[in-house]
Parts: sequence; structure tokens; C-alpha cells
Amino acid sequence: MTKISMKIRAAGLAAASSLALSGCLLSPGAFTSELQLMQDGSFSYSYDGEIQMLALSKLAEMGNKAEEFEAECYDDNFEERECTLAEVNEQRAEWDANASARAAEEREEAEQMKAFLGGIDPSNPEAAQELAAKLSRQRGWDEVTYKGDGLFDVDFRISGRMTHDFAFPVIEKMPMGNMFVTVVLRDQAQVRVDAPGFAAQGGGNPMQGMMAGMAGLAQMSEKGDGEDIGKMVVPEGTFTIVTDGRILANNTDEGPVANARGQALVWEISPRTEQAPTALIAFE
Repeated sequence: MTKISMKIRAAGLAAASSLALSGCLLSPGAFTSELQLMQDGSFSYSYDGEIQMLALSKLAEMGNKAEEFEAECYDDNFEERECTLAEVNEQRAEWDANASARAAEEREEAEQMKAFLGGIDPSNPEAAQELAAKLSRQRGWDEVTYKGDGLFDVDFRISGRMTHDFAFPVIEKMPMGNMFVTVVLRDQAQVRVDAPGFAAQGGGNPMQGMMAGMAGLAQMSEKGDGEDIGKMVVPEGTFTIVTDGRILANNTDEGPVANARGQALVWEISPRTEQAPTALIAFE
């Protein structure tokens, strides 16, 4: 493995740790999603497509590969050069002396990640199936199929009355910080809809932008040493809001279009999407 490849892996691991500590563990891939909000107080939401859990992807394996010792030396112009035998021995001695501290840090990070995953150990080969089983027990998760690399194919559908706020996804015992869609009830019979998880670049969701950057690092590493470290997904699909209420504001390109149940707002999501979908709807 080249030094450049090791640095890329280390950078990816650092980004992964940052995302984990922020609670940003999930990312949508290819998907179709629809939210219906109606005057009679009913609502329904569906999400059919991919969801990737960062902690279960092959990036989680970067840590072990990045912990291989390799001496690094630089000249007066900060250009990388070959190390002398004495420099290699000195750096190796320092590396070995810090082995216990590194091991303790890895154990602490493993426990933190396990806590974020609601008690699921991401290093366990059965972790993905355990998570799929947990989701299948929750209302709305009609199908959950694990595809590898932390990627799940899901069919989520739920309906009810607009008597409370709504957010997707919610996973039992798992603290979440990166909702794909939120529906918030306001006074004066208004509903605010935001879909921060459906923006891949900075203007919509900074955390999604970080994950897109990590995907780029993964591709660079694969090209650098021929190793496949797994697929990382970015949002790509369609998000639609159907309503017979009065649309007060939205950031679609085309505005409302006619629909059999009233009007529809449609967002085409791609890796180039900068602004997260948002709408404000009023009901009589």
C-alpha cells in the first residue's frame, strides 16, 4: 500500500469518526419518496430505495489498514524524502511506545459507535442482519434487505393523522441527527416540510457534502492501490409532496403541478442538488 493510499484511508477514517460523533450515520442512495398531506387531516409517507449506514460500510475497516506503521521524512522544503535507517528505527520505537494508547482509543471509539447503533456492534459480521431484523419489527418498515457495504434496500410506508410532528428515519434506541424528511406542525393550521437528507451538496446539507467527499476519497484510494473499499452512495431520486392544502412556499424548480388529489410538488434529486427540498402548506 502506498503512503498516499494510507493518507487517503486515514482521512476517510477521520471523516467517518466525525460523522459518527455528529450522529450522521445514514445516507439515502437511489430512492423514490412521497409525502401526502390532506385537508381532512390525513397523511401518508413512503420511501422506496436505498439507505446506507456508514458504520457498516467498508470504510469502517479503514482503521485497521490505516494503523500500519510506515516512516515518513521530509527535507527542509517539506518535500517527502527517503528516511535513513536511524530515522526509521526512531519512528518505529515511538510507534511501538504508543501502541497501548492507540489500542485504548480504538476500544473507546468502538464503544461509542456501538452506543450510536443502539447496542449493535458494527464489527460483528451479523450486525447488518441484526439491524435489518430490528427495523423489520418497527411499524412502516415493510421490507428491509441487506445488500452489503452497509447498504440496505428498504420499503417504508406509513399513514395516520396529522396530530403530531413526523420524521424519517427513526430507528429504535439509536440517537439520530440526520433526518431525511421532517414534518412540523405550526400554529394557524400550517405545516412545514423539510428534507435535509435529500441534498448532496453544501447549500442543502453540510453533512451530506462531507459524505460525498468521503465517496471521492474512496474512489481515489481504489485507483491508487487497486483495493475495493466498498460503495458509498449519494442521494439520487425523486421526492414528491401531494396536497389539497394551500401551498404558501416551496423551492421546486417548476412550482406546483396538477394532481388527482390536488397539487404536487416534485423535486428531482441528484448528486448535484444543492438546496434541500422545503415547503410550507396551509390548511383551512
